[in-house]
Amino acid sequence: MAKLVAVSISEKKGVPKTQVQECRMIEDFGLEGDAHAGNWHRQVSLLGVESIDKMSALGIKGLCAGKFAENLTTEGIELYGLPVGARLQIGEVVLEITQIGKECHQKCAIYHTIGDCVMPKEGIFARVIQGGIVRAGMDIISL
Repeated sequence: MAKLVAVSISEKKGVPKTQVQECRMIEDFGLEGDAHAGNWHRQVSLLGVESIDKMSALGIKGLCAGKFAENLTTEGIELYGLPVGARLQIGEVVLEITQIGKECHQKCAIYHTIGDCVMPKEGIFARVIQGGIVRAGMDIISL
């Protein structure tokens, strides 16, 4: 079963996010208190712990949930294999996948360290269809 490993937010864009115990997802907005929330198609970002592990295997030290500026860190689901339009349920929250990967205009510190970053290829983005509370340990169900 796929799980939510961590929930992370930041008040500013372009910085690693900080893990929180739980957070409220607001319908058609995103995570309460997160800089990327708003009325657009990338309200929530997701990255699998498996993707983070790939970068750790390349020798990068200190990687953890939120370091790639993802809001939700997952385990047990190949996020980048999901099609745009797919829906995921976490508790009462329903997310709709809107984008797979992204163009990295401003190379991050991880990219400059090893010449690569996983978020542009394996990170995904979603909008909130139905809001609610999310916290680490919750099951993720593909709808």
